[in-house]
Amino acid sequence: MNSPEKLERGLGLKEATALNMIDMVGIGPFIVIPFVIQAMPGPQCLLAWIAGALLSFFDACVWAELGAAMPEAGGSYVYLREAYGPGRWGRFMSFLLIWQTMIQAPLVMASAAIGFAQYLTYLHPLSWIQQKAAAGTVVVLVVFLLYRRIAAVGKISMAIWVGVVGTMAWLIWGGATHFDVHRAFTFPAGAWSFSWIFFAGLGHATVQTIYSYLGYYNVATLGGEVREPKKNIPRAIFISIFGIAVLYLAMQTSILGVVPWQEAQHSSFIVSTFVERTYGANWAAFATGLILFIAFGSLFSATLGYSRVPYAAALDGNFFSIFVRVHPIKRFPHVSLLALGAAAFIFSLLFRLSFVISAILAMRCLIQFIGQSVGLGLLRRRWPRERFPFRMWFYPVPVVFAILGWTAIFVSTGGRLMAAALAFVALGSIIYLGRARLLKQWPFEEASA
Repeated sequence: MNSPEKLERGLGLKEATALNMIDMVGIGPFIVIPFVIQAMPGPQCLLAWIAGALLSFFDACVWAELGAAMPEAGGSYVYLREAYGPGRWGRFMSFLLIWQTMIQAPLVMASAAIGFAQYLTYLHPLSWIQQKAAAGTVVVLVVFLLYRRIAAVGKISMAIWVGVVGTMAWLIWGGATHFDVHRAFTFPAGAWSFSWIFFAGLGHATVQTIYSYLGYYNVATLGGEVREPKKNIPRAIFISIFGIAVLYLAMQTSILGVVPWQEAQHSSFIVSTFVERTYGANWAAFATGLILFIAFGSLFSATLGYSRVPYAAALDGNFFSIFVRVHPIKRFPHVSLLALGAAAFIFSLLFRLSFVISAILAMRCLIQFIGQSVGLGLLRRRWPRERFPFRMWFYPVPVVFAILGWTAIFVSTGGRLMAAALAFVALGSIIYLGRARLLKQWPFEEASA
């Protein structure tokens, strides 16, 4: 069996931040902007982007503290295991995480691929079957590019990052030079009523914006491959959130100043339409090509991070042992990468984008985000201060806000997805107990003794 030291620490702060940022941007903001405006009509949709940034920041405090304390491959798997006790509840919670990861990670990857295929139709009309074929092809190409050493992957991520930031800056500049204040800040009647409808709309809109921020923790899942992780993991997390929040707010404001929100909320290609108004039809096609490049980069980064989670679980003896295998030459968990890639390929052929986005959040809120925040509090009680190289500011305020925020997001996904997520957790619990009984592991090891 290979050990964690077999992984190569080939990512510095620049590469780690770049992987975070290209994971966060992806296709997300370019496809959810109309959904956000539908939920929060008018320029108050900016509140949803601010709410998403704040929740990301509060949750990032948890990730940064845990990531610096336990810089290992797997991220949340390791944190939950240690927080709840490696031999008892931690084994159960970490199993539930890997159980949901084998579904939600391919869903995240599929969402980027489906969004890629959707935007591709702006350049060339595609039938439903052709869109699905394009989405599946993108997944295969990403797996092919990731099948190499982590240092080479870091260089590829830097090239993609330059394209991502350059594209966002170009879009924002176009909006700034064609900005109409009256168009941007025309509010609908009753915009500030602050009724339950207002807050329900804000909740639904924030479900969409938080999807666009997901990825700020990607570096934590790669903790075993980051140089000077105790410093670089927290720095990469906070730098990426601040940078992306500024870009998102500037881009949304630019779009509102060019395309009336009454029109934008019904656009399937909002950014392409925006560029067509600012630079012309030919440039709109070019911008669509850049968006496709960004979507590809997000899929690249997300797949890289998720492929380390089944590896960490298998290394711990809490998942199928085949996933512990590391490529003998390129030194990365290739079985885990191929398995998630295969699942993402299938999901990209089966599901529609709007379902995938909500399903991702509903599935992750309980075990990963809320469970991890509670777990940090448990660790702080048991571990001495020196075990935490980074400690968040104003603890426990960020943790409390993170838990409240993720609870609100979970409720905002809707009754069906909430029930499905709970049922999936229940099924995972049954499977864990059956497996533990068969292998005489906790909670059955004492009875067997």
